[in-house]
Amino acid sequence: MLRAWTASKCGKANIEKLRNYYRPGTVTLSNGKERHETWLFKTKDGLTLWKHNWTPIVRHTLIRPDATLYDGNWTYWATRKGQAIDTPVKVAKLLKKQKGRCTWCGQYFTPSDLTEVDHIVPRSHGGKDEYKNLQLLHRHCHDDQTALDEERLLYS
Repeated sequence: MLRAWTASKCGKANIEKLRNYYRPGTVTLSNGKERHETWLFKTKDGLTLWKHNWTPIVRHTLIRPDATLYDGNWTYWATRKGQAIDTPVKVAKLLKKQKGRCTWCGQYFTPSDLTEVDHIVPRSHGGKDEYKNLQLLHRHCHDDQTALDEERLLYS
């Protein structure tokens, strides 16, 4: 198609006319490798039209065969997509960020677990209400962490 377009612009395409649109050059691919090409469709500014085979293939993770959106396994869907039905957005994003694990005990969350959102740096100590300062914990892990934080405050 590009050659046909060039021919329509240049008439009978000879080497001199083609050099207005096609130039030799090197292209740096997204994986960092360089590729030397003899004829690149390239502007005078240096912009290059990529070929299809230069675009990396991105493989997608398949959904578990036994999983449906309505099976009640909110931890699977929130970990996978960052959203789940009947799950608060904040909890779903934290599940995805933490890859489905509790930051205190390291165990995976299950649909029956009671979870709580906790501030890493407490708001009373200047911590902000931002995702980078939030973590999702099991309720009993949150109780343990809070008790430990209060004990540190007493002895410091």
